[in-house]
Amino acid sequence: MVQQPLICDDYYVPDANSLVTEDDTPVDNFASAKQQRFLIGTLYSSEQERTFLAEANVGIYHTDGQPAIVPDVFLSLDVQVPENWWDKQNRSYLVWKFGKPPEVVLEIVSNKVGDELGNKLKIYEHMRVSYYIVYDPTQQLGQQVLRIHELRGMRYSETSATWLDQVGLGLTLWEGVFEGRQDVWLRWCYQDGNLLLTGDERAEQERLEKEQQQQRAEKAEQRAQLLAEQLRGLGIDPDTLS
Repeated sequence: MVQQPLICDDYYVPDANSLVTEDDTPVDNFASAKQQRFLIGTLYSSEQERTFLAEANVGIYHTDGQPAIVPDVFLSLDVQVPENWWDKQNRSYLVWKFGKPPEVVLEIVSNKVGDELGNKLKIYEHMRVSYYIVYDPTQQLGQQVLRIHELRGMRYSETSATWLDQVGLGLTLWEGVFEGRQDVWLRWCYQDGNLLLTGDERAEQERLEKEQQQQRAEKAEQRAQLLAEQLRGLGIDPDTLS
């Protein structure tokens, strides 16, 4: 028996069982996969005030009858994955089910055939994604490494601003080591320029803070012992002082 799409109070709900949500086609390369983990991992290891969903290579179904578009990274605010994520209708991002498109979609350019500035831009614009970001680390599409498109009205407008005001996050290029690899990475930052930390960075920061606190405590103890010795040299018992 073929399951028919649902129609509720004149609102058409496509049948999720007819969607091809996984086709097992490998699409990534090492650099892109690691960059995706960096962007998503720092979001989940940071202290975000709002509920959000961030994923890589998960299909977004935006229009009934059209195939999914699969961005390298997306961020959607005020939503979360349904509890039973193995259900067919919960395996991908169905815009009609979540009630909104993601706020941010990011594509990482690795060749000239992805059409990131052509058809993909038009699809995300039609979906009304607030920010469409094209990261081109090897400059396949020109000299510009980072392109940020902001939805203004019905159309995208390219902007030089790296602060995404509607999501309360910014983007910056950072040179350093991630997962043992030295490179220039695209990563999230706050408006003051501070970076969203990875779990390892946060653990190292906490270790250094604990070490500094211990050093301060040791120095204070050393000063107290020195003062006590000076008092005893003056014939004063420091233990009798309140």
